[in-house]
This record gives sequence, structure tokens and C-alpha cells, in this order.
Amino acid sequence: MFETAKPRASAGAPPALVATISQSVHKPLAAAAAHQPGRLASAGRTLALAGTAHALHDGYTDLIYLLLPLWQAEFGLGYGMLAALRGVYAGAMAALQLPAGRLAERLDGRVVLAVGTALAAAGYALAGASGSLLGLCAALALSGAGSSTQHPIASAAVSRAYRASSRRPLGTYNFTGDLGKAAIPAFTSLLLSLMPWRGALWVVATLGAAVAAAVFLLMPPIARTARAQPLARQRGRGRGGFWLLFVIGMLDTGVRMGLLTFLPFLLKAKGASLPAVGVALALVFLGGAAGKFVCGWLGARAGVLLTVLATEGGTAACILGVLVLPLVPLFILLPALGVMLNGTSSVLYGTVPELTPPDRAERAFALFYTGTIGSGAISPVLYGILGDWVGAYWATAATAIVAMAIFPLAFALAPRLAAVPARERDQG
Repeated sequence: MFETAKPRASAGAPPALVATISQSVHKPLAAAAAHQPGRLASAGRTLALAGTAHALHDGYTDLIYLLLPLWQAEFGLGYGMLAALRGVYAGAMAALQLPAGRLAERLDGRVVLAVGTALAAAGYALAGASGSLLGLCAALALSGAGSSTQHPIASAAVSRAYRASSRRPLGTYNFTGDLGKAAIPAFTSLLLSLMPWRGALWVVATLGAAVAAAVFLLMPPIARTARAQPLARQRGRGRGGFWLLFVIGMLDTGVRMGLLTFLPFLLKAKGASLPAVGVALALVFLGGAAGKFVCGWLGARAGVLLTVLATEGGTAACILGVLVLPLVPLFILLPALGVMLNGTSSVLYGTVPELTPPDRAERAFALFYTGTIGSGAISPVLYGILGDWVGAYWATAATAIVAMAIFPLAFALAPRLAAVPARERDQG
């Protein structure tokens, strides 16, 4: 219907010059079009394997919550020591995340990710073979060290594979982590109904070894290129906004990890069996996956302040529901609890570029991730010590109080954020 516009010579323009310009425009486009299917296929394979690794590692991380009651019975541990077990894993992962990223800059990131996945699986295999608390701690430290490779390397692989079009693929990659949080504990709870917990961990470790092999053999090499200029522009107003966001992120993570530490024990106190506890955690994590989508959409339209107030207020209300509701209504509430627990994080991560100069965005994201993961390692220990002092019920109530304490910080952050243009809201 429409003819392709052809370059026309202006008065006095030599025909040879016109031909040269035409070739210089159309030849690269033709070459790019011919190269596009192969590049997209390679990018799709990268996304699939990075997402699989993300699901496995996030599943490994949250599987610990299901295992805490078993380890309490096996080793006679208090709440503080149980939280310390979770902290050993999360602490190793947080401490080694930046070094893992630097190592991937010198070596093939695919190899580093595969080795890290294998180490994470080996840690769970050793946990299944451990006969002492010290051996269990060493196994969890090894698994956490292996998992430190996943976030910086897999996300960079997806970003570089899709280049300027990486927003949606990265969203898919983030979503796969929540799927792993739901699937791995649920799968393990099924195994626990068929075999002892040590055998179940060996099966889960075998699954991790298979993922490590798939990453090493099937994932395309991760290009080591110069850092691209971030797409997001700095829109923050005033100073100190990033550090307010950083503190909000740490407190929000602490609330989430503190509640999840006590949730299995609260469920057991209400009469839930161990497989039922696994199903309950799966409901929370599936709700968390939905929360990332819902609250990301809400944050783009209602703004950061209203979204954070809604999610943190909803978190506090749901925590009170966990404390007072009987078992059946509580199970109905758990998906909503997951939405509120995870919803804030999706808004906070998306706000980092607004408060950071473009040339320091990578450093800001690394710092923010390390801070939230570090909070995930330390806060369960603090809440666990509080639980030993006042009991699981009142320690869980304390997490609701901390969630409400985020309100004044959100109000302080709001003036430092600029409104997102309508066009960007539509694109988001």
C-alpha cells in the first residue's frame, strides 16, 4: 500500500554520493535484520537458564524456613540459634555477592554461575549428611556462598542479552525467583512425607547439580562489554533520598524475614502438620510473586508514597491476622500476606534509579541489594533473640510494629521523588 521512500538527490548532489548514502543506511539495517533471529534465540536461552537458576537459588534460600522445625527437633535449638542458621546462609550470600560480580568480570560469568550453583547444591547435600550443628552451619555457609553468584551474574546476563529491551525480560527473570520460592519448599514438603529430611535434601541437591550442568553446557557465554549508560534518568529532588530508601528497604526486608522465621512455629501451634506448613509457605510465596506485579503497577500509577503506605499497613494488618485467626481462615489470608510482604520491595527497587546519578546506578543497585540481603541475614537473629525472651507470639507482633515504623520514613522520602511522566507510566 505504501511505497518505501527512496533517497532523492538535491540539486547539485552527485548521483554517486546518493548511492553511497543509500548503501550506508540500508546495508546495516539488512545485516541487523538477518542477525536478529539468532540473537533473539540466544537471548531467549539465556533468559530461560538464568530464570531456572534464579528459581533454584531463591528456592534454596527459602527452603530453610521449612527445615527449621526439623532442625529444632534434631539438634534441640532455641529460636535465636535457629535464626542464626538462616543468618549463616544469608550472611554468606550477602558478603560474597560483590566479590562474585568482580570475579565474573575477569572470567566467563557463565562458568562462575555454574560453579556457584554446584556449590549451593553441594551445601544442601552436606547438610543432609551432617550429624552436628557445626557441620550444618558449615554446609549452609557453603550453600549461601554458592548462591551469592546468582543475582549479580544472572541478572547481568539477561540485561546484556536483551540490551536496551531488557526491562520486560528482567521482570520475567525476577518473577522466576518467586516461582522457585513457592515450588522448591512445596516439592520438599512432598518429599518429607515420603522420606526423612536428610534424603529429601539429597534429592534437592541432585536437582541443583542438574541445573548447574545445564547452565554450564547450554547457556550462551555472557559478553564482557563496557558498562552501558543506564536508561533511567535521575529524577530525585534533594539529597539523602537514596539513604532513606536504603533504610526503608532494610526495615522492610527485616519485617519479611522476621515473620517468615516464626510463621512455621505459629502454624504448628495452631495444629498444622509439616506438609501443611510447606503448603502455607507456598501460598505466601505465590502471593509474593503476584505482589511484585500488582505493586509495581500500583507504584507507577499511585506513586511510591501511597504504595508503600498501602503495603506496609497491609503487612501489619495481615501479621495481626496471623496471630489471631484460626488455621483455616489463616490459610485463606496467606496469599494476601505474601502480596503485602513482597509488594514494597518491587516499588523500592524501581525507585533506586530516580535517586542515583546515571553513572553510579550500578554501584547503587549493588549497595541496595547488599543492604537488603544483609538485613535478611541479621534481622532473623535479632527477632529470634527477642522470641527467646518474649515468645514467638510477641516477637511476631514486633514485626508489625516495625512495618508501621516505615510510615514516617516514607513521608520523608516522598518530597525527594519526582512524579513519573504519564508516558513512562504507560510504558511501565
